[in-house]
Amino acid sequence: MIKSFTFTTFMFAAIASAPAALAQSQTPSACAPRDLVISKLEDSYGESRMGAGLRGHASVFEIWASADSGTWTIVVTNTEGISCVMASGDSWQDMPATPAKLGAPA
Repeated sequence: MIKSFTFTTFMFAAIASAPAALAQSQTPSACAPRDLVISKLEDSYGESRMGAGLRGHASVFEIWASADSGTWTIVVTNTEGISCVMASGDSWQDMPATPAKLGAPA
């Protein structure tokens, strides 16, 4: 709960300093330049990148988490380097990768 409040406060401050058009287009989530978002996740929450993938041709989807604190964050970054926090929470658990069964969709 505290993470959510402090991170949201940080992100809204970052949005306030961004151009108005960007802030209006990203109202459902908190957005800021990627370096600011990643610094906050690493320095304040001890999170590191657990995985990433492309989301179409215009953005990268990342999962950041901390095994020590259990916090996690889902971040999407666009081609202009703006990252938006899409979700965050706690009780993260690392899971071993399991191989897909032959013939089963991946």
